[in-house]
Amino acid sequence: MDTLYEWFWWDRIWLPEGLTWADLEDKEGRVYARASHLYVTVPYAFVFLLIRYLFERWIATALALSVGIKQRVHVKPEDNPVLELYYTTQGRNPASADIDGLSKKSSLSVRQVERWFRRRRRQDSPGVLKKFREASWRFVFYLSAFIGGIVALYDKEWLYDTKEVWTDFPKQSMLESQYWYYMLEMSFYGCLLFSVAFDVKRKDFKEQIIHHLATLVLLSFSWCVNYIRVGTLVMLVHDASDVLLESAKLFNYAKWEKTCQALFVLFAIVFLITRLVIFPFWLIHCTWVYPVHHYPAFFGYYFFNVMLVLLLCLHIFWAYLILRMVKKFMFGTLTRDERSDNEEEEGEESSPTEDEGEQQNKPVNGLSANEKDDKNGSFGCMSPPENICWSKTVY
Repeated sequence: MDTLYEWFWWDRIWLPEGLTWADLEDKEGRVYARASHLYVTVPYAFVFLLIRYLFERWIATALALSVGIKQRVHVKPEDNPVLELYYTTQGRNPASADIDGLSKKSSLSVRQVERWFRRRRRQDSPGVLKKFREASWRFVFYLSAFIGGIVALYDKEWLYDTKEVWTDFPKQSMLESQYWYYMLEMSFYGCLLFSVAFDVKRKDFKEQIIHHLATLVLLSFSWCVNYIRVGTLVMLVHDASDVLLESAKLFNYAKWEKTCQALFVLFAIVFLITRLVIFPFWLIHCTWVYPVHHYPAFFGYYFFNVMLVLLLCLHIFWAYLILRMVKKFMFGTLTRDERSDNEEEEGEESSPTEDEGEQQNKPVNGLSANEKDDKNGSFGCMSPPENICWSKTVY
C-alpha cells in the first residue's frame, strides 16, 4: 500500500518537471490547495441532499401548487405475480407474442394484460410535480452558483485574459472565494451522483453518469495541482446555460408556454456559445497552448486536456439533441423531449374508460407535457446536462 501511495502521488505524474509537492506547501504568505481539503465534500454532499429534501418538500411543492401543479393519483394495477415478475425482469413493454403468453399464464384477457402494463408503467413514471421539484432545486443552485462565480471572478484578470491563468504558476495563492466555489460545486455534483438512482431517468442516463464522474475527476485534479484559476472559469461557463435550462423547464411544467419557448431559445443560443465556442476555443485553447510556454508537457497536462475533450464530446452530443428539438420546435413537430423515455401522459389516467383506448401524447404549443425541454446536466451539465446535465453542467 505504501508503494502504491508513493506511485499515485509521484511528482512526475501530477506536476511539471522540476516541481515537487514541496513547492505547493504554504509559505511566504501563500496558501495552497491540498488534497485533504476534498474530504469535506463528502459530508457536504449529504448536507445538500438534506437541503434538497427540505427545499422540495416545503418550498418547491408549495410553489408548484401555487401555479396549479398537483400530484396526480394513478389507478394502481391489481396484484398479479405473473405480470409483476415479467415487468421487473423482462421489460415494461411486452411484445404481442409475450402478451398472449402472459394472458394464458395469468388467466386474464389480452386487453386486461395490456391495461395492467399501462397502469404499472404509469405507477413508475415520474409525475409533473416530481419533475417540477427537481428542476426548482437545480435552478436555485445553478443561479446561486452562477452569481457566486461572477462575484468571485469579476475583478480577476484571468477572467478577461486567459494568459493570466498561468502567470506565476504554480505559486498562485488560493483565495477564500475559490475554496468555497470549488467545495460547493463539487459537493453539489456529489449530491447529483448520490441522487441519480431516484431522480427522473433519461435516455442519456449513461452520459449523465460519465459527465458527473468526469466533472468530479477534473475538479479534484485541478484542485490538487493548483489549476484552480482555469477550473473556476470552466465552472462559470457551464453554469451560464444551466440556469436558463432549468427555468425553461419550470415554466413548461407551469404551462407558461410563451415564456418557456423564449427561455428555451435563449438557452439553446447560450448553450451553443458557451459549450461549443467559448469552452473549446478559449478554455481548452488556454489549457492546451499556454502551459507549454511555461513548462514542458507532462502526464497531468495530457490527462487534464483529454478529460476536457471528453466533456466537449458530451457537449456535442447534447448540442445535437438540442438542435433536433429546436428544428422540431420551429416547425411545430416537437411532441416530447429527445432525451425522455417514452411514457404515457399523466393526463391519460383520468378514468378507467380511457385505459381501454390508445394512449396518445398531446403536444402543447410545440412542447409536450413530457419533459421536452431538458438538456445535466442537462440536456446536461455540464451536467448539459442533467441534462442535458446537461448538466450541470460544471464540467
